[in-house]
Amino acid sequence: MVITDIDDKIIKRSWEENVSPSVIARLYEDEFKRDMVSLKVIPPAVYLRVTENVPQIVAFIEQIVKNGHAYATQEGDVYFDIQSIGDRYGKFQGAVISQGDDGSSSKKDPRDFTLWKRSKPQEPYWESPWGKGRPGWHIECSTIASGVFGSQLDIHSGGVDLAFPHHENEIAQSEAYHQCGQWANYFFHSGHLHLKGSAEKMSKSLKNFITIKDFLQSYSANEFRMFCLLTKYRSAIDYSDSSMSEARSSLGTIVTFFHEAQAYMKGQLLCPPVQEAFLWERLAETKASVVTALADDFDTPRAISALMNLVYHGNCQLQSVSKSDAVARSPAVFGAMLSYIRDVLDMFGVDLLHNKVQEADVTSSSGSLEAVVDQLTNFRSEVRAFALTRQDVKTSPTPEKPGLYPERIPLLKACDDLRKDLAPLGVVIKDRGATSTWEIKQGQRGQKVQDKDPETPS
Repeated sequence: MVITDIDDKIIKRSWEENVSPSVIARLYEDEFKRDMVSLKVIPPAVYLRVTENVPQIVAFIEQIVKNGHAYATQEGDVYFDIQSIGDRYGKFQGAVISQGDDGSSSKKDPRDFTLWKRSKPQEPYWESPWGKGRPGWHIECSTIASGVFGSQLDIHSGGVDLAFPHHENEIAQSEAYHQCGQWANYFFHSGHLHLKGSAEKMSKSLKNFITIKDFLQSYSANEFRMFCLLTKYRSAIDYSDSSMSEARSSLGTIVTFFHEAQAYMKGQLLCPPVQEAFLWERLAETKASVVTALADDFDTPRAISALMNLVYHGNCQLQSVSKSDAVARSPAVFGAMLSYIRDVLDMFGVDLLHNKVQEADVTSSSGSLEAVVDQLTNFRSEVRAFALTRQDVKTSPTPEKPGLYPERIPLLKACDDLRKDLAPLGVVIKDRGATSTWEIKQGQRGQKVQDKDPETPS
């Protein structure tokens, strides 16, 4: 990843705060890295700062000049010569307008763009064959990318606002340097993130943004990924509480299905006979649908829709009953469904295996939060089973329909109260006949949960 640690904005900010540009750049670099860790983004293999690669950039520019595609002015600027590449310039819309660089009066063509900028008073500079100066905006990316990947890229990505002039100019100068017909095979231009109701993209300069730190006070990194997956990458995406609620709901539905299916596989959830062949067919259809969707310009909304449809069919088969005759069970198909869904979501960066409350690493010397909840649920299940024990026919006041022991009813009520008290804290306990299962849900803190009334004697 290239880190731009010197440009006009950084220099201006350093003057305003009376510190060096490197201090400003490193401050924002560190903040960016912390935010990426918070969002569970895998770090790049290497970070490459522009200021640490200036000699390579100078050499790159020299080669472009030598190849006849750039020229230096008397003032010490170096511009790319658009006319030298003929009609090959203009692959992206808007590429016919003027670049508007400083010193444009010295340009041969209004479209020519800066490779090297002469230094102004009090600006940082580096020595070069053209005098003191610093790199232009676009040249840093071509130089560093070429140093790492060689003469050709397969996939290049960025925001839609970078198509022109940034990517257009990257193509021109890279193909001029390498003297090749095509530098990058594919460009993926992503849509902007908007606050709902705003026509402008989120931007610090426009002050219409929410920080990642503030965002993660309300939502998780997994929920943000689901939010992004529900919109095509090319499209603008509106951020709002309702759109985040949709993402949270979709993720919650999948997580709940995981817990239900795992309870069934462990024999904790009793169900009528499962239509196993039907589920195997739905799984095969889902796999084909996901591949087709992703092959169609990475249509992630359609891929997620296919997963949600599979979850729906799985849930339809997991209808809990209090008693079940000895019927054949079908854990294998649910195991295959969970494995596939987990693999797809893992590919998208949604990690269901480490889905903690607020994604915090809550541990103690005696074990994890999950182990504590599991022990608590097992203890509650034993107490509840004791409270639900029916009276013996001989001692019951109504032998035809034995009821509960009256003195044990407070225990049953205490079990139900515990279940209700834990739900707003994100721990959801579900009673399944004589046993109980549990799950930890994100985003539950502070929410009221309505649940069934405690059992009463019959």
